[in-house]
Amino acid sequence: MDKSQTILVVDSETDYLDWVRKQLEAPNLQVITATAADEAYKLYCRHSPDLLITETHLQPFSGLELLVKARQRDPNAMVILTSAFGTTQTVIESMKLGAFDFLRKEGLPFNLKHVVDAALTEQEQMRSAITFKPQLTVEQHQDSIVGQSLPMQQVFKMVGRVSHSDAPVMITGESGSGKELVARAIHHYSQRSSKDFIAINCAAIPEQLLESELFGHEKGAFTGAVVQRAGRFEQCNGGTLFLDEIGDMPIAIQSKILRVLQEGEFSRVGGNETLKTDVRVVAATNKNLEQEVGRKTFREDLFYRLNVVRIQLPPLRQRVEDIRLLAEYFLQKVAAKKHLPRLRLSEEAIRMMESYPWPGNVRELENTIQRATVLATSDVILPKDLPLGSNDSVPLEAEMGTTANLTKESALEFLLQTAQADPEVQLLPWLEREFTLHAMKITKGNQVRAAKLLGITRATLRKRIEIFGITKELSIS
Repeated sequence: MDKSQTILVVDSETDYLDWVRKQLEAPNLQVITATAADEAYKLYCRHSPDLLITETHLQPFSGLELLVKARQRDPNAMVILTSAFGTTQTVIESMKLGAFDFLRKEGLPFNLKHVVDAALTEQEQMRSAITFKPQLTVEQHQDSIVGQSLPMQQVFKMVGRVSHSDAPVMITGESGSGKELVARAIHHYSQRSSKDFIAINCAAIPEQLLESELFGHEKGAFTGAVVQRAGRFEQCNGGTLFLDEIGDMPIAIQSKILRVLQEGEFSRVGGNETLKTDVRVVAATNKNLEQEVGRKTFREDLFYRLNVVRIQLPPLRQRVEDIRLLAEYFLQKVAAKKHLPRLRLSEEAIRMMESYPWPGNVRELENTIQRATVLATSDVILPKDLPLGSNDSVPLEAEMGTTANLTKESALEFLLQTAQADPEVQLLPWLEREFTLHAMKITKGNQVRAAKLLGITRATLRKRIEIFGITKELSIS
């Protein structure tokens, strides 16, 4: 830094302020401090510091409010938020409101100086930049993404940064890692939040129906099209369309998606009318799309259109410090939904979960907690209640309202008795349909995973879906 610069640091603890001053102060860098938000704002107005570093928990108003006030006064204000207890909501809101970064206090000894240097450098570059008016409304919303690990903090920051724009977003990560939750968070914190968020699983809908699902169809466009139907792009006008498993989208439909992204135009199946739509597209995949482009199974031009902003979700095994937090969150969620008594996780159960690799990621953890609430014989969940990675038994899900733990033999006996209770049921077709329907439900309509679960090819699964009349609504209900 060639010229003298000023940093204003705000925190209620004077010892912390002294520590920060010693870390940052230099001959060309002055550090001024405040212990209250109102005092800090007066100093900010008086000194116009190059950088504001503020704790989120302040009196008489919060660090987020101080951030808003600073950026109202100067749209290019450079602000870093700090907290010992940063929630998902706080991280996302701070980035949405224009914070340069959000730092957890336990990591400050390692990254404070580096982040401050980067912020001051960017501030110098922004002095001549065009100013903009930030989104100032802060909506209170219950956290839907849970995590305090460094990888997830980076995800929250990205959500905050991209929420104010309409740029397409590509979310990548393993199955079950929470890609749809991230997509919903982007929509919730965007200016489109008052409009619809619609999610489509591109792998769950047969190819011949996916085009109609996306773009709609005219009456008589094909057999069964008895009325005109609006597609998702039409229904979602002004909102956000989430295309899950986009790597499984047929190549013929990809070109039509590209036209919507480029021109904002499309036509219904069987129609000649050109329709306009204003939709933000967020896509997700667990595939390596660069490889799919190389294999010519995914259009290169569509890939670059969708990959404007990329958010990579870490697998659960790479964020072990989040497992306890997630498990307790899911436990509270299930207990509230099922009106169960207060349940607790034993330390042994938590250690067991933290040492497990979670191939099914967060979704597997949530299902495990649901099963544990059924299997537990006391108000404390123990390791014996967590059949991690076990195929020796088939635990009934909480919705079945029983604490039984069926073996494969007893589960088969139960199914046979259920089928035989109705004399009109043809046993093998009934079982085949029930297994197909259940596989589609527990994979949330993902045909690739459902086929793998059933031990059949995807083509065979599609035939079963058609024969048994399994609709999208049935498979995700």
